Amino acid sequence: MRKPNAKRIEQLIRQLLVELGENPRREGLRATPARVARSYEFLTGGYRQTPRRVINGAVFASHTNNMIIVRDIEVYSLCEHHMLPFYGRCHVGYVAQDKVVGVSKIARLVDCFARRLQVQERLTAQIADAVMETANAEGVGVVMECRHLCMMMRGVEKQNSVMTTSSVLGSFRRNSATRAEFLGLINAPFRG
Repeated sequence: MRKPNAKRIEQLIRQLLVELGENPRREGLRATPARVARSYEFLTGGYRQTPRRVINGAVFASHTNNMIIVRDIEVYSLCEHHMLPFYGRCHVGYVAQDKVVGVSKIARLVDCFARRLQVQERLTAQIADAVMETANAEGVGVVMECRHLCMMMRGVEKQNSVMTTSSVLGSFRRNSATRAEFLGLINAPFRG
């Protein structure tokens, strides 16, 4: 996908400010259209990434059959329904067959999909699918827990609500013991 047209976004934000009853020429708002354009370019950077480019070859041969978990990955995204943020944490686990993925690349995969207009359900599934394919994993589990500002700031205004989604593939779906091990490990206290 091409880079967004920053000048066009600035024009649209200026128009939006006027429609909302603001004066885009007042001191506090003069630079707002340019700041918003830069912000949206960053927040939607996932459209200009692919899992393959994000992984960048950081997949390594491994002769182990271990469960690998990266938990508490911070996630920030924009709800596609209201373009308001949702944020929380993501836990990703997989059982390696013959490959392992560089640990930082798991977090980068989360960002690749989160930096798009999203719904949490699809985001969770996209991450699971990408890890499954990249690692040629025996199984994958992804759990995401997020707070949605579209529910907190407007609408039902429930500030303490948390949405939890999960996607389990392969052995995580077929084997309840594997799934239970994953869920137990992501919920265990950190002892570091």
